[in-house]
Amino acid sequence: MAIKPTIFKVSMQIADMDRHYYNDHLLTVAQHPSETDERLMVRILAFALNATENLSFAEGITDQNQADLWDKDHNDQIALWISVGLPDEKLIRKAVSRAEQVIVYSYGGRQADVWWSKLKLGNYKNLRVINLAGEATQALAAMAARGMKMNFTIQEGEIMIANDATSLNLTPQILQ
Repeated sequence: MAIKPTIFKVSMQIADMDRHYYNDHLLTVAQHPSETDERLMVRILAFALNATENLSFAEGITDQNQADLWDKDHNDQIALWISVGLPDEKLIRKAVSRAEQVIVYSYGGRQADVWWSKLKLGNYKNLRVINLAGEATQALAAMAARGMKMNFTIQEGEIMIANDATSLNLTPQILQ
């Protein structure tokens, strides 16, 4: 019998002054049995940083050929493809050919640095690669709870994440 995913309920308030996006979202997020709290929380962070009415979680953790999150239009065209972690170069190339915009949120400290140094992606105009510091994503993972109320404030590229117990400031590093 297969192990079932763990379900997380997330109530988030987003104040993104960089994009002028201010909204509340209620999310139900499934954590695959093989997924760490760190990866789950980076997916939730990626949602907050790119939130729109059409952004949704995809099958990236169970289907390695899909995004972790995406924004599709009414014709099923992919406007935004988001991958979390250290995706294979082949998947990134597939994503940039299928989507208008692709964002990769890498994390993992030294492992992410090695991954980035080995990629040969060229200069795709529709690709952004953003690295999140290992200490920051580990602190974010510590905020994981089955029922979460989180506030995300984004201003001038800086991200402040707060819940009832703690807050975290995060500065993403733009790699491409």
